[in-house]
Amino acid sequence: MRPGQRRQQGLQYGIYLLLMQTVNIGIDKIPPATLIGVILQTLLYVGLIQVPWNAEEVCISAVKILKYKNWRSFFLSNFEHGSDMHLYYNMISFILKGSYLEPIYGTINFVFLLFVLSTGCSAMYVFLGYMLTQLTGDYGYYTTCAIGFSATLFALKVIALCEERDRLHNINGFHVQSKLAVWVELILIHLLVPNSSFVGHLGGILVGCLYSYTFVGEMVDNMIHMITGKPIIHEEQFYRSRNTLFT
Repeated sequence: MRPGQRRQQGLQYGIYLLLMQTVNIGIDKIPPATLIGVILQTLLYVGLIQVPWNAEEVCISAVKILKYKNWRSFFLSNFEHGSDMHLYYNMISFILKGSYLEPIYGTINFVFLLFVLSTGCSAMYVFLGYMLTQLTGDYGYYTTCAIGFSATLFALKVIALCEERDRLHNINGFHVQSKLAVWVELILIHLLVPNSSFVGHLGGILVGCLYSYTFVGEMVDNMIHMITGKPIIHEEQFYRSRNTLFT
């Protein structure tokens, strides 16, 4: 999402909804890393975690990284949000995806995977911004700034879909196969939420595909295994997916 306001104080409607939904899901049912991630991003948004920047100051764009070497934006833009509802939708999505993937991979492995995915999404956003500017001549791709956890969530969605058996997904009334679900969701969000970052979401999907369908995922798994001493165990269908992207 494009940043549009400074950090808000207090209990806004989206924060209230997030609290209610979290209670309804059951705090005890949310894995620890996922729960801590939700809490920290919420406290950051409402200003209870004091930091020396505002959300719009750490938004990411290709020009900020490639020209001005603003590495603070490269790493922090993923965890800021532009509005309370932006935070709400992202954190609910994170709870659902984290509650599925974290128990499979293990908490420590999941934390490292989140770091790799968020970093990869930032790199992909910068790459796409630069390449689209070169291909289209539209300088807006180079300068458009974005914040939010959405790109990482799209990457997680791709991975989660690869872990589960093929089935139909209901997305706003459309029944689509697992492999197409993220692409349909990408288009629908772009149409229904004009202020959302299409390039950021696309970048998240591509990062998820690199992890799920290519040797890059194996390299990431091996690296995390070396760091934590614990292997990432995937479901059988996940391993098959790395060779069957278009079949």
